[in-house]
Amino acid sequence: MEITMGSASNLVTGVVGYLFQKIKRNFSYVFHHRTMVLDFEKKVEMLKDKRDRVLLDVDAAQNNGETIYPDVNNWLMKVDDMIISELNKVKGLEDEAKNKCFIGLCPNFKAFYQLSKKAEEDAGAVDELLQQGGFDKISYRDVPQPIVVVPPKDFEDFNSRKLVFNKIMEAVKDPNVNIIGVHGMPGVGKTTLVKEVVRQVKEDKLFDSVVMAVVTYTPDVQKIQDQIADMLGLKFEEQSMSGRASRLCQRLKKEKKILVVLDDIWAKLDLMEVCTILLTSRDRNVLRKDMDAKESFPLGVLTHEEAWNFFKNIARDGVESHDLPPIAIEVAKRCGGLPIAIRTLATPLKNEPPFAWEDALQQLNGPPSSNFKGVPAAVCSSIEWSYDRLPNEEHKQTFLLCGLIGHNALFDELLMYAMGLGLFHGLNTVEKTWIRLLTVVSHLKACCLLVDSYSNQRFDMHDLISDVAISIDSKGNHVFSLRPQDVLDDWPDDETMKEYDKIYLPYGSISELPDQLKCPKLSFFGIGSKNPLLKIPTNFFKETKNLKVLILACLNLPSLPSSISLLANLRTLCLMYCALGDIALIGELKNLEILSFEGSEIEMLPEEIGQLTKLKWLGLIDCSKLKRIPPGVFCKLSRLEELYMSNSFNEWEAEGQSSQQSNFSLAELKALSCLTSLEIHIPNANTIPKDFSFEKLQRYIFFIGEASHWDWNWGWVRENSRTLKLSLQTSISFLNNGVKVLLKKAENLYIDEVKDVEILLQESEVGDYFRQLKNLHIQNGAMIQYIFKDNDDVDKIEFQLEILELHGLPKLISFCSKNKGSTSTSPQETTLFEQKTQFPKLKELVLSSISIERIWLLQGFCSTQNLTTLIIEGCDNLKHVLSDSMVEYLQQLECLEISECKGIHEIISKEKIIKEAFRTRYLICFPRLNSLKLKGLQNLIGFCHEDYTVEFPTLKILEIENCPQLKGFIHNSTNFKGRWAGDLDSTVEQLYKEQ
Repeated sequence: MEITMGSASNLVTGVVGYLFQKIKRNFSYVFHHRTMVLDFEKKVEMLKDKRDRVLLDVDAAQNNGETIYPDVNNWLMKVDDMIISELNKVKGLEDEAKNKCFIGLCPNFKAFYQLSKKAEEDAGAVDELLQQGGFDKISYRDVPQPIVVVPPKDFEDFNSRKLVFNKIMEAVKDPNVNIIGVHGMPGVGKTTLVKEVVRQVKEDKLFDSVVMAVVTYTPDVQKIQDQIADMLGLKFEEQSMSGRASRLCQRLKKEKKILVVLDDIWAKLDLMEVCTILLTSRDRNVLRKDMDAKESFPLGVLTHEEAWNFFKNIARDGVESHDLPPIAIEVAKRCGGLPIAIRTLATPLKNEPPFAWEDALQQLNGPPSSNFKGVPAAVCSSIEWSYDRLPNEEHKQTFLLCGLIGHNALFDELLMYAMGLGLFHGLNTVEKTWIRLLTVVSHLKACCLLVDSYSNQRFDMHDLISDVAISIDSKGNHVFSLRPQDVLDDWPDDETMKEYDKIYLPYGSISELPDQLKCPKLSFFGIGSKNPLLKIPTNFFKETKNLKVLILACLNLPSLPSSISLLANLRTLCLMYCALGDIALIGELKNLEILSFEGSEIEMLPEEIGQLTKLKWLGLIDCSKLKRIPPGVFCKLSRLEELYMSNSFNEWEAEGQSSQQSNFSLAELKALSCLTSLEIHIPNANTIPKDFSFEKLQRYIFFIGEASHWDWNWGWVRENSRTLKLSLQTSISFLNNGVKVLLKKAENLYIDEVKDVEILLQESEVGDYFRQLKNLHIQNGAMIQYIFKDNDDVDKIEFQLEILELHGLPKLISFCSKNKGSTSTSPQETTLFEQKTQFPKLKELVLSSISIERIWLLQGFCSTQNLTTLIIEGCDNLKHVLSDSMVEYLQQLECLEISECKGIHEIISKEKIIKEAFRTRYLICFPRLNSLKLKGLQNLIGFCHEDYTVEFPTLKILEIENCPQLKGFIHNSTNFKGRWAGDLDSTVEQLYKEQ
C-alpha cells in the first residue's frame, strides 16, 4: 500500500512539474513576445549576411566557369524562402498582435502567443541554416562536352581528303592502335583535317574527352600541358615540369577513353601511354621512328580537279568567262595543289581582268628565289608573286617584318618594331602610325598573306609563307635568322656579318656571343636565351652604330654592356622578361622613342629615364616587382604618348604626403601634355589629385580599388579601349572629379563590390556617365535594388549600350526605380526592364544570379531589336525568358543560353489572351539563331506551348543537359514542326521529339 501511494505521489509530482513548465513557457510566449521577435530578426540578419557572402563566392565561381554544388544551391533557396516568406509571416503576426481586444481595452494575448511561438520556431530553423551554410567548397570545375561541334570553316570535303579522313577514323576506333600520325608538306591542310576528325569524334561520342594542343617547332612543354589541362578542367598546383606532368598523367588515367591531338610535331616528344594520340608532322620519320606511330597516313596535294574547283570557289566571278579559263587553269596549276598556295594566289586575283591574270602567269613562270625541302618551286613562286604585287614598300616591308617575328605575334610588337625601323614615313605620332599599320595589316590579310590569330591582340602567318618571306628578305645575304630547329655552331665570318641588315635569334639556341658584333649596316637585332649564363660582352655593340631596334629577351642582365651607350640611332629598345639590375645607361640613348620592360624583374626605375626626352612609348607591363619610381622622372618625359603599367607598379603616393617623397605621385602625370594612352592600377582612390584632369586621354584602362582578383589579360583593342574597373565599395557620387571625367568618356565600365548602396546612380548622373558606354558590367552588389533612380520628368531613357552584364545582385528589383505613377505587370512581379528604359543598340545581354521574375514587359521590344546574344544563369525566380509576342523583335538573335534557372517551365510563354480564330496561325521563328544551349533547367517542360510551330532555319549547335522534366521539345505536342540545319534534324528528333 505504501509503495502504491509513493508511486502515485511521484506521478502526481511529475505531472504537476510538467504542467508548470508548460504554463510558464506559454506565459513567456505572451509576455516576452518582443524579445523573441528581436532574437528572430537578429538571426535573420545574420543569415542574410551569410547568404550574401556565399552569393559573392558563387558569382565569382560562375564567372570563372565553375559549376555550383547542388547542396549550395538548395541552401540558398531555403535561405531565400526563410528570409522572404517566414519573415513576412512573423511581420504579419506582429501587426495582428498590435490590434487590441475589447474595443482596444485589452491586449491580444492569443496573438502574442502565436507570434512568439512562430518566432521561436523560425529562429531554430535559422540556426540550422546558419550551421549548414559553412561550406568548405561551393563549386567545381566542369569539363564542357558539347553535343554538336561546328565544322572547321576552312574544311573542304574533297575526295582525296575523304579517303585519308576515313582511314584516320578507322584507326581511331581501333583499340589496338594508340598512336596515329598524319604527315604531309607544309600548307597541305593537315591541321584542318585533324580538326575535322576532332569534330566527328566528338559528334560520334567515341571518346569521353578530346583535347588538342599545338606543338610547333619550339615545343613549350608548359604551354602544351596548360592547353591539355584546360580542356580537361584540370588546375595545376605544382610548379615544376615533372610535378605537372605527373598530375596530368594521373588525370588522363582517370578517363576511360581520351583522344589527345598534337599538331605540328617536329621532333621526338615523350608521351604517356594512357590514351589515343593523333599527331601531325611534316616528316614521316618523326611519326614512325621518333613517335612510334602504329598508323601513319600521308596527306598529299589536291588533285587537278579538286585544286581547280577550290581555285574557282575563291576567285569567283570571271574565272569561267570564255576568254579566261586557259590562263586561269595555268595559274591554278602553279599552286601545286596546296590549299594554302591556292588561297594565297586566288584571293588577290578575284574579279581581276584578263591582263592581270596574264601578268601573274608571266611572273609565276620565272624561277623562284625560294627553295624549300619538299615544297614545289611553283608554290614558292606563287607566294613571291603575291608579295611582288603588294602596292608599295610600306606593305612589302611590313610583310617581311611579319615573316621575321613569326607565329601569333602581338600587334604591339609589330608597332614597336615598325616605328623603330621607320617603315611609315611622315608619321610623327604613335596614333598615326597605329592607324597606318592597321590599314596595311588589313590589306595583307585580304591577300591571304596574314591571317587572324587566336586573340584580337595578335596576327598569324602560315609557316610556309613565313619561310618564303625570310627567304625574300635574305636576298643579298641581308638577314640572319634562326628557326628553332636550327643549331648555331659558329657565327658567320666577318665579311658576311658586314652585310647583315637584320639579325633575329629569339629561340635560345645561342650559347656564346662574339666579343663584337661587326655589323655596320645592322638596323634590327633581337636575341633571346634561356641560358642564365649567357653574357653580353662589354664591346658587343661597338660596331653596330646604325642599330634602330634592339630586343633582348629572357636574359640575366646585372648591368647593361657599356657599348650600348654608343647606339645613338636606337629608336626602339625592348628588355623583355629579363632579370635587370643597373640599367642607368639607358639614359644615354637620347633618340629613344620606344622603351619596353614587359615581364622583366626590375625593382626600381633609374632616374636617368628622365633624360629620354624623345620617348613616346613606355611599357612596364607585368613588372610585378617594380616598387619604386623616383619622383620627378615622369614629368620630364614631355613627349610621352603611351604609358602602360598593367600588373605593375601601384604604390602611388598622395600629393604632398611627405616632405621627402620616395615614390612619384599621380600628380606628375599632369605634366605629360601629349599622353593619349594609359593603363594603370590605383588601389586607393584618395591618391588621385582632386584637380586632376584626364581629358586628353583617348584610350585608357583604369583599375581603381583593390583589384587583385581582376584579370588584365582580357584582350582590349584600341578601337574600343576606354575602360574603367571600379571596386570602390561606395556610391559613384563620392568619386574624385578626375575619375568622373573618365566616366563621362568611358566605353567599358566594370563596377564590383558596391556595399550599402541601394540605388547605384542618381538620375542626374545617368546622362553624365552613360553617354559613351558600350559595355556595362556590374557584379557583387549585395544591397543594390536599382541601377539608377527614375526621373519623373522624363518619358523615356535611352542607353547606347551594346553589352550589358549583371552578376550577383540578389536584391535587384529593376534596372530603373519606379516613379509613383508607374505600373508593372502585377503587384508581386519584378520586371528588370520597364517600358521607359530602352536599349536600341543592345547586342549582348548576360544575367547571372539576380532575383528578377521577368526580364521585359510585353512592350520591351525596343531593347531587343538588335540583340544577338542572350545568356541567363542562376536566375531562379524566372518562370520564362520571353513572351510569344516578343519573338518577332528578336530577328537578330544568334545565341541563346539558359542554365541553372530552377523556376523556368518554358523558354517562351504563352500570352494570357489568344484569340481562338488565330491559334493555328501562330509561328515562332528565330531566323538567325545558330546556337541554343539549355542546361540545368530542373523544371523545364518544353521550349514553348503546343499551340505554336517553331522554326530554327540556321541552327548549328544544340546542347541540352540535365533537363529531367523535358519530355518533348514542345511540351504536349504531337505536331512538332522543327526546321533544322545540317544533320541536327535527326539528332533533335531522336532525343527530344516524342510523338
